[in-house]
Amino acid sequence: MQAFEKSIGFLLAKAYQRAFALAKEEMESYDLTPPQFGILSFLWQQDGLSQVELSEISQVDRTTLGGLIDRLEKCGLVERHTHPNDRRAHLILLTTKGKALEAPLKECSHKALMKFTSGLTDRDINDLVRILEILRGEKRIYEKPVY
Repeated sequence: MQAFEKSIGFLLAKAYQRAFALAKEEMESYDLTPPQFGILSFLWQQDGLSQVELSEISQVDRTTLGGLIDRLEKCGLVERHTHPNDRRAHLILLTTKGKALEAPLKECSHKALMKFTSGLTDRDINDLVRILEILRGEKRIYEKPVY
């Protein structure tokens, strides 16, 4: 029987903890957490998503997402606006301050990723991404790896 510290679940959990800690350390001066950065990243790709759309693409449950948006709103990075076609829904829009943080926060993320993957080759990183997508349930599991 395999030792628990060599199990996939344990190793994935510890890798996640390390990645989270490195990202948090890099973003510390901005007083943001990695999950908040994740939400901002989706908005930098497509601003003005509804909370439902943001929940779906980020795969963050609506309750947790609501808290993340609350904190981003208090920091002056996003604003909630009533959806023009549905009074019950809100669009999440980046503020000028939220837009201005894109470049520096992406640089923080890049630095954290470089630290996290420093022991890996480019091929290792591509393989890791491909394997994680498979484990996550992505439909591209039959694609051949690209090196």
